[in-house]
Amino acid sequence: MVRIVPTGQVAVGIQLPIQSQSTLYAEPWEATAGAKELAEIAKAADRLGFFYIGVCDHVAIPRSHAETMSTIWYDTMTTLGWLAGITERVRLLSHVAVPVYRHPLVSAKAVATLDALSNGRAIFGVGAGHVEAEFETYGVPFAQRGAILDETLDIIEQSLREEFVTWHGEHFDVDDMGLAPRPIQTPRPPIWVGGWKGPALRRVVERGDGWLPQGVGREPMRERIAELTKMRDAAGKEPLEIGTLTEPLYIGDPDFDVGKRTMIGKGAQIGESFREYAEMGCSHLQVRFRNRSLSELLDQMEAFASEAMPALG
Repeated sequence: MVRIVPTGQVAVGIQLPIQSQSTLYAEPWEATAGAKELAEIAKAADRLGFFYIGVCDHVAIPRSHAETMSTIWYDTMTTLGWLAGITERVRLLSHVAVPVYRHPLVSAKAVATLDALSNGRAIFGVGAGHVEAEFETYGVPFAQRGAILDETLDIIEQSLREEFVTWHGEHFDVDDMGLAPRPIQTPRPPIWVGGWKGPALRRVVERGDGWLPQGVGREPMRERIAELTKMRDAAGKEPLEIGTLTEPLYIGDPDFDVGKRTMIGKGAQIGESFREYAEMGCSHLQVRFRNRSLSELLDQMEAFASEAMPALG
């Protein structure tokens, strides 16, 4: 079990914009943004005390999904490696990587290298993936992705703890292969598992240090945390570092349509509201701000850091 959130604290991270541009969440201005804007946001998160910055993972999008998902998905580990070089403190999260796209040793090498280059700031967030055509393109049977992911995670976990790995399983054979550079974090970088349904919860219980599902509302989250806690206790596992995606946010009084689900108000009020997540067992939260420009996003991050974080505690 690897724990990284200081005891008694609630850490707040942010999924970076620009690097993935699904129409479900991307703001219009992101379409013409690039490395310069992405760097400004990452440096602001680093300066303002956000716990992590997150980068998504898709390799190629089928034309049938492109209108909704777009094809703009920056490579996860390449982007995190670049961000490592322009930040100092903020942790670097793959949210979420889909390890089944790649051989386990390829993923282990990427995570270990990121951790070494960032002085121990990597968090390996993982998920099963959902776009069937993507898996078929890479030669991975979609229906078997869960079983392959479980074995993949076992090999990656071993590779991050031990320099030389031997593994003979149903899907992979590895015979005394060594990986370096070694991670800075000991015994290894943390593994946070995404997902919400039964197989994902089992994977969290068996293989996760943390849990970071998609946000689905506070009461369902409370119920699922209770379920997950019982499962961990029954398995004799230590408590998880549990997180969630909060409601979309706008600090202040917006003069544009921010959507029905968006939480609006003063930063201190939002921070106090987020204490409910801590009370239900969350140690880390992921926020997303509604905004119309880079400058407005940076202002929202600044307001959250100065007003909401202190109120959240």
